[in-house]
Amino acid sequence: MHRNKLLNLLAANARRGEFRAEAGDAGATIYLYDVIVSSKADAEWFGGVDAETFVQSLRGMQGDVSVRINCPGGDVFAARAMAQAIRDYPGQVTVYVDGYAASAATFLVAVADHVAVAQGGMIMVHKAWTIAMGNADDFRASAELLGKIDGTIADTYAAAAGRRGIDPADFTALMAAETWLTGEEAIALGLADEVAGDPGPNASARWDLSAYSNAPVAPMVQREPNPEAAIEPNLTIEGPAEAANSNVNDQIERNRRVAALRSRQPA
Repeated sequence: MHRNKLLNLLAANARRGEFRAEAGDAGATIYLYDVIVSSKADAEWFGGVDAETFVQSLRGMQGDVSVRINCPGGDVFAARAMAQAIRDYPGQVTVYVDGYAASAATFLVAVADHVAVAQGGMIMVHKAWTIAMGNADDFRASAELLGKIDGTIADTYAAAAGRRGIDPADFTALMAAETWLTGEEAIALGLADEVAGDPGPNASARWDLSAYSNAPVAPMVQREPNPEAAIEPNLTIEGPAEAANSNVNDQIERNRRVAALRSRQPA
């Protein structure tokens, strides 16, 4: 039996992160080192940061702002609201990917004025997940909605590439393959501007990424089980296909081979 990826992502990372906003002599900085959740109620249950908290923090700042991200993902629509707040902000917003900008966190990356990925940092794109209940009609409607959401996500990435004068890659295919991009690969695809020298303070990656299919088994990833994270069943995801350089193409081929092997194993 498959476990519900979305619920497990939230539960496995419950209360592991932090969110804070600081305005000082060195400038204004928001630290999004947490899961993105849909509401304050979810934040109380799972931890994480909701859109209202993020938007209010950003609106309370003046001048240029840095948003430092180490986030395993979260709620699509909450992240959309955060991204819109970044678009609306009157000053320049620079996003630093200090650890991971995975899943929904990539929306904030895609709309920033400037994006710097730390050495060893990664950006991950994948297809949208949801939780569905009901009859066959309900599931068909959910699948149709997911398809629409995936289209808007791919359009967001394409717009980011276009702003940098880069012809958009096949982001739908990249999403379908659950693609984890290094800073250099993100730059090649038009999702980032530079590779930064060092991550920000307290940017250690401590996320449980076992909900994802292709999460890098690297020095950044810790997969210790969370004893409070036992939640049950089912759903879908996002990822890559054709890329702007050979590294991305190699990863896609590896992802496909892994998926083919898994399809021959019992669920």
